[in-house]
Amino acid sequence: MGRFQTIDRQKEHQFPAIINEWIPENHQARFIVEAVDKLNLSKITQQYKGSGTLPYNPKMMLSLLIYSYSIGVFSSRQIEQATYESIPTRFITANDHPDHSTIAEFRRRFHKEFEDIFVQVLELAHEMKLLKLGQVSVDGTKLHANASRHSALSYGHIEKLKKQFQQEVEQLMEKAKNAEQHKIPEDMNVLDEIQLREERIALMEKAQRKIERRAEERYQREKAEYERKMMKRLLKEKESGKKSKRKLPEAPESTPRDKDQINLTDEESRIMKCSGGAFEQCYNAQAAVDTDSYLIVSAHVTQAANDKQQVAPMLEELRTLPERLGAVNSALMDAGYFSEENVELCEKIGIEPYIAVGRESHHLDVMSRFTEPDKLPDDASTSQKMRHKLKTKKGRAIYSLRKSTVEPVFGIIKSVMGFRQFSLRSLEKVNGEWDLVCLSWNLKRMAKLCQRTVFCG
Repeated sequence: MGRFQTIDRQKEHQFPAIINEWIPENHQARFIVEAVDKLNLSKITQQYKGSGTLPYNPKMMLSLLIYSYSIGVFSSRQIEQATYESIPTRFITANDHPDHSTIAEFRRRFHKEFEDIFVQVLELAHEMKLLKLGQVSVDGTKLHANASRHSALSYGHIEKLKKQFQQEVEQLMEKAKNAEQHKIPEDMNVLDEIQLREERIALMEKAQRKIERRAEERYQREKAEYERKMMKRLLKEKESGKKSKRKLPEAPESTPRDKDQINLTDEESRIMKCSGGAFEQCYNAQAAVDTDSYLIVSAHVTQAANDKQQVAPMLEELRTLPERLGAVNSALMDAGYFSEENVELCEKIGIEPYIAVGRESHHLDVMSRFTEPDKLPDDASTSQKMRHKLKTKKGRAIYSLRKSTVEPVFGIIKSVMGFRQFSLRSLEKVNGEWDLVCLSWNLKRMAKLCQRTVFCG
């Protein structure tokens, strides 16, 4: 064995004495620590009481979470393990080892504050000359909830199960009354079996009441939309003096539908159709991505599988961003966002919309890329105007940026960072976790951009 190096596990470590020298100057962990040091975390620090054992510094805990999410480590137990095994993580924690319950509690407790931190990171990117708002690309992606679709029950199925359990309770009570006449298995406790079914019936009745409340809320929303459409139809008929030939809007139902579902693990998540055609328990995560820097500038999570209703909340979030970041002048969206109301809403606030009206072929005729479309008629509808705009050379060039910005960002978040499922439950908490994911992506992206520019030295 003389031809090999000697294995000596007793030799002294070769690390520098100062932990600050353990990683290179341009390492992502160092960038995140320096960025977080510049943030104002007063909304977090003021929530700590001045008694008991000194808590870990929030800047260290936040840096730890951001770095862990940026490299695809989301479990609090795995993050704790990394504080022992990962050199960059040990650098972030300064060789401290917060346990998994402390990490999980920090993430759960301050999920609301992540929204403010997300905006502060955008301001930091602006100061570093990495971000100047102008054109954004908007899209949504389905992310698994921290719940199984097998824990979901539909309103109609609950009714069937309730009847089944009620019949079984009656049968068991009959057996208990006439134990001598009925042959009862030795290992069967009839009273326990009755109690189990009564508890399940109570649980299902509670779930039904929640579905009924949701149905009432949905009815009120749909009723308002129905009345708005009918009023718009009547006004058009009055102006034209002719009866509209379009199909009447369908009146909403006030009662729950048999297919209305609730999940017993995370009741605020929903069954959604994912890519590939499978139905899973999910949330719909939305993001607006700056087409120049690939930074996410607005983000939220919704329970709605359809994207059409997400334009208004996204525009409101963009409108409330700090003025010094600049103003959004155009928004690129796929066909899932198209409606006349959404186009009008964008134009009303001064944002030029580029929204696909429907699916188009991936392999267009070669000449279509070099020609302008025919002139629009004077009475063109909103959809005709949008189709025409996207067929112009300028429109095609701008809209083509959509796929090359927001979709790659989602691809990196889901496939490189590995974030495909939320760890927290409830709409409010997953919104906080999505903010954490997006600000982790932004800092990861900023660290990479800083390696290419002189403004981040």
